[in-house]
Amino acid sequence: MSDHPAHEDTTDPDPAAPVGEADAAARAFRELLRGLRVWDCELPAFDPAGAPDEPLPLFRQWLREAAEAGQPEPHTMTLATADAAGDPSVRTLMLHDADERGWHFASHRGSRKGRELAARPRAALGFYWPAVGRQVRVSGPVTEAGPEESAADLHRRSTGALAAALVGRQSEVLGSVEELACASEAAWERAQREPDATVPSWTLYVLHPEEVEFFQGDARRRHVRLNYRYEGGCWAKELLWP
Repeated sequence: MSDHPAHEDTTDPDPAAPVGEADAAARAFRELLRGLRVWDCELPAFDPAGAPDEPLPLFRQWLREAAEAGQPEPHTMTLATADAAGDPSVRTLMLHDADERGWHFASHRGSRKGRELAARPRAALGFYWPAVGRQVRVSGPVTEAGPEESAADLHRRSTGALAAALVGRQSEVLGSVEELACASEAAWERAQREPDATVPSWTLYVLHPEEVEFFQGDARRRHVRLNYRYEGGCWAKELLWP
């Protein structure tokens, strides 16, 4: 997280709005952005000299500390992928696990992220915990888990998660909200009736980390950035300028 200088607004005003009104709206929005507080709390200290030799233990510790600090949904993360042409896309989803194999998440194989991972099996994850002024970035190749492990992942989750998976058709064009409501109602009924219902398209993905960066914010902008790189069969650590 870093501060960026304000840029002059070059967006064309809404042609339907009077120029004065458009200018006032743009000015009010910039003032809103500049008035928002960042890390309006006491931030924890982080001494990289005491960091473990591998990133996984530190990640687990930081996620736990974020949860204990009251960070809502600390297991949410941003997933960035790219299609065959290299055009990126990003979305927020849940972390399902983090172990010696890598960082786990899941989706339908036919969803946009599923199609992009099939075309380019690499991804990046981003975690941001403002309650403690911390973020973690993870990047590397992604592999699919097998059908049994993917099914086990789905059935460890809630009834609502199973119902959503049964609805399927993720990323397809939706005709109306009524169509979604009808499909969702049917899926909820089936999920409650058949808690072991199968969803063949549901796929567990594992990102095998090649690089993991830990960022600890500082009120005076002396941010600490500790980067792990996997090379030659082991992890190397390095500090980065903020």
